[in-house]
Amino acid sequence: MKVSREQVVENRRRILDAAAQLFRERGFENVTVAEVMSAAGLTHGGFYGHFDSKEALINAAMAHEQPARRGRPPLEEAARYADSYLGQQHRDNIGGSCPFSSLGTEVARGSPEVRHTLTESLRRWIDTFSTASEGVTPQEHRQNAIAAVSAMVGGMVLARLVDDNPLSEEILAAVRASLPLK
Repeated sequence: MKVSREQVVENRRRILDAAAQLFRERGFENVTVAEVMSAAGLTHGGFYGHFDSKEALINAAMAHEQPARRGRPPLEEAARYADSYLGQQHRDNIGGSCPFSSLGTEVARGSPEVRHTLTESLRRWIDTFSTASEGVTPQEHRQNAIAAVSAMVGGMVLARLVDDNPLSEEILAAVRASLPLK
């Protein structure tokens, strides 16, 4: 039976949603194509109709991971975004979280294509935060935006890493208090 163009688009979206969540939860190496297809409610055989390889899927899933698409607060509201990003809900939901804090070290060792995809996403995040960061000159705004984004991602990584909930919450609160945002 022939699948409609609309169904092909919907199936691809389901694959990307499932892959992005599984990758964030378990990392790139600990997720198989069969698991992604099963989580998407599709058969393994349909994978190659959408992607040439698992690496192509990884890159597409990371490109699919734009903050606005996943229902986060608009980046123009940087302070509210930081509150949400550094919140307990984001910390505890690694499968629905930011790919930088959940997959950063893996991406650093990933393919040039995946690194480029996340580099471009990071550039957009920094550019948006630049308008909401403290400073007098454009260079100061950008420097503070980079510091804010770096602190948020690093703080989230550390808050997830520790096995002491009060320390985890203290890390998140300290990072939020230190952010150079308007």
